[in-house]
Amino acid sequence: MRGKAGPETTVAVPVRRRRRAKVRPVDVAGGAASGAEYQSKAIDRALTVLECFPASDTTLSLSELAVLSGFPESSLFRVLATLERRGYLLRNADGSYRLAPRVLYGQVHQRAEDTRAQMHPILDELNHRFNETTSLAFLFGERIQVIDVIEAVQDVRASNVLGKTLPPHCSSMAKAITAYQPRERVDRILQVYGLIRLTPRTTVDRLAILAELAAIRDRGWAREHEESVVGIGCYGVPLFDENHDVVAAMSLICPLIRLTPDREQEIVDALLDVSRRTVIATR
Repeated sequence: MRGKAGPETTVAVPVRRRRRAKVRPVDVAGGAASGAEYQSKAIDRALTVLECFPASDTTLSLSELAVLSGFPESSLFRVLATLERRGYLLRNADGSYRLAPRVLYGQVHQRAEDTRAQMHPILDELNHRFNETTSLAFLFGERIQVIDVIEAVQDVRASNVLGKTLPPHCSSMAKAITAYQPRERVDRILQVYGLIRLTPRTTVDRLAILAELAAIRDRGWAREHEESVVGIGCYGVPLFDENHDVVAAMSLICPLIRLTPDREQEIVDALLDVSRRTVIATR
């Protein structure tokens, strides 16, 4: 005999509501809005002010910044005071402003990457032409570092190392950069690295180094023969930016066993040609 069926048990299942897709504002032409209406004017002004400084050692007064930014001095002063208080700008003794380190580190590294992208095809061209290692170095504050290397395709070749800090007294690229800096910065660069003897041919006499830097400025290129590595020759040239400042250098490095006077001259001429026709962008 079949018993009476009991009441049916039901389980409440939560209903998951579908989220509505966010609809982007549409302009009168039917396309997506630019988003300009959501921008912060205060932040926009602050970024405009920071972008007025093209280089790490640029100093600008209130009146100069007003001209560059297009902002009235009264409102600009409040922006500058805020940026100074938050550590993005530093004020000099004469009242002018400069970028603080927390801004410079990001800006300088971005500029170095832009320089690497600009110069890599030229490094590649010279690498194929001479079948020797080509390199690029950049000035980070008072340190000069290798930011790009294209190795030679030879059993016996000279190499370079990405990220390596170069000695300003015995590296052709470091010499080429240091030679074009203001004297006070030259002193800081030499002090940061130190006059260390790396081979028997390394020059560690300060006056001799300063004389060589002056000669590099006169002829436009630098040379290193066994000053940092035995058996290696290296030639470097400065790379100027739009303000005629030197922020980078490129080089060609090879074993001395493949260097002849004619080949040396050909290498120097090729590097000088690049140095004279290249302008490193400031942005």
